[in-house]
Amino acid sequence: MSRELTPQETAERSLIKTYRKTLWNPFIAAVKRYELVSPGDRIAVCISGGKDSMVLAKLMQELQKHTDQPFELSFLVMDPGYNPENRALIEENARTLGIPITVFNSDIFDVTVRVEKNPCYLCARMRRGFLYAKAQELGCNKIALGHHFSDVIETTLLGLFYGAQLQTMPPKLHSKNFPGMELIRPLYCVHEDDIIAWKNYNHLQFLQCACRFTEARDASGDGVGESKRQEMKVLLRELKKTNPNIEKSMFRAIHGVQLDTFPGFKYHGQAHTLLDFYDGSTPFNGEE
Repeated sequence: MSRELTPQETAERSLIKTYRKTLWNPFIAAVKRYELVSPGDRIAVCISGGKDSMVLAKLMQELQKHTDQPFELSFLVMDPGYNPENRALIEENARTLGIPITVFNSDIFDVTVRVEKNPCYLCARMRRGFLYAKAQELGCNKIALGHHFSDVIETTLLGLFYGAQLQTMPPKLHSKNFPGMELIRPLYCVHEDDIIAWKNYNHLQFLQCACRFTEARDASGDGVGESKRQEMKVLLRELKKTNPNIEKSMFRAIHGVQLDTFPGFKYHGQAHTLLDFYDGSTPFNGEE
């Protein structure tokens, strides 16, 4: 008679078997396509306690097990001011899934709750700063965040509709404020619906944002509330009814931007116009 698997073993096996095509394969595709992990890296996997960062942690653990190019992992949890129940949930899920987390505290919720304009943006920026600093303190050269394919598409729409800009979320970038540090997004090709399916398959309950803005959204009848990102989710859900491949089309579009059709664009913060290269000159002038 075979031994019954532990919840950790079931979760790990489901990643590379049951959800191999929808989670493991696109995860590996992103790691390879965008060259996110190199031999000798020490990567801080940043865990918020939600489904995305938890599945990222497990995928990174599996990659570490199966790679022939060794790298090191640290699992960072920043407590921005969770109530005791939420913090306990994160710690319990980490124990259940076999993720050896390092927890440290900050006062981000106390700061952002007093901000009326763009509190979620401020919260994200502050979180990232704290995580970079802690990762650097631990000797890491990269931080890994749990942003996924759906985040990329929603961010692109948010910039277009509300930011008056055509920009998206890159799979990796160098930190401007922490020299030598790099941010990577290994879930770049993974769809949110597939993460939810894995969570439900394993009967797991993860933390939501746990701030008052999320509570307002959850209390609203349309599932949108005050969040523009949730508004994008609803919009995409409607658009997919008539065009199931709309997200795939957008994803391909951001990989094949035709700069020569735009009247203007920015490169490394420097503005260029159509006139800069209209007569055949290059708009970059050899700049890196």
